[in-house]
Amino acid sequence: MGKKTSFILASGSPRRIELLTQIGLSVEVIKPEVPEVPKKNEKPSALVKRLSLDKGKAVARKIMSRTGNFLIISADTVVVEPRAGKILGKPRDAADACRMLKLLGGNTHAVYTGFSLGFRNHHEWTWLTRAIITQVTLRKLNSAEIKAYVRTEEPMDKAGAYAAQGQGMALVEKIRGSYTNVVGLPISQLMVEIEKLTGASTFHWGES
Repeated sequence: MGKKTSFILASGSPRRIELLTQIGLSVEVIKPEVPEVPKKNEKPSALVKRLSLDKGKAVARKIMSRTGNFLIISADTVVVEPRAGKILGKPRDAADACRMLKLLGGNTHAVYTGFSLGFRNHHEWTWLTRAIITQVTLRKLNSAEIKAYVRTEEPMDKAGAYAAQGQGMALVEKIRGSYTNVVGLPISQLMVEIEKLTGASTFHWGES
C-alpha cells in the first residue's frame, strides 16, 4: 500500500466497532450526520447502498483538511418484512418494536447491509459500494415473549427490532448467508473489497 493508511469508521454503532476490532482492524470513529430516510419506491438494496455512500462522503468532507491516506468504511442495514416486502428500520417505540417482531416471528426475512469504502490516496478519492443480503428465520413468538424481549430495550436501536448477537439470538432459528451482515457489517466481503481497493494483503492493513 506504500504510505500508511488510516482507517475511519463512519458509524457510531458499537456492533460495527466490535466486529472490526475482532479482526484486528484499528479504526477512528467519526459519526456521519445523514438522515436515514427512504425515497419513494426505493428498493432495499438501493437504499442501503445510497445511505452508506452518503455517510462515507459526509465523513470525507469532515477530514478534507487532513493530510495522509485514509480509508473510510460506512454502512447501513435494514430488515425487509417477509410478506409485504416493506423496509423495517429501527422501531419508533416499544409498540412499534412489538409490531415488527410479530411480523417477523415464525417467518424468514431478508437483512440488507450496504457498505461503502472510500480510499484517499494522494488526495484522490476512490469509492465502491456493495449490498449484501442474508436470509434470517425467527422462531414462532408469542405475545408474552415479544413483550418480555422488548422490555430489555435491546430492540430499540436495531433494524427489525432484534439483535442476532445479543439476547435476540434466542429468537433466531436459522441464518442463510453472512452472520456478520445481520450484525451490521459483512466482514468477509468487506475484507475482499478492501484488498481490491487498496492492494493491501489481508491482516496487513495499515502497515507501511
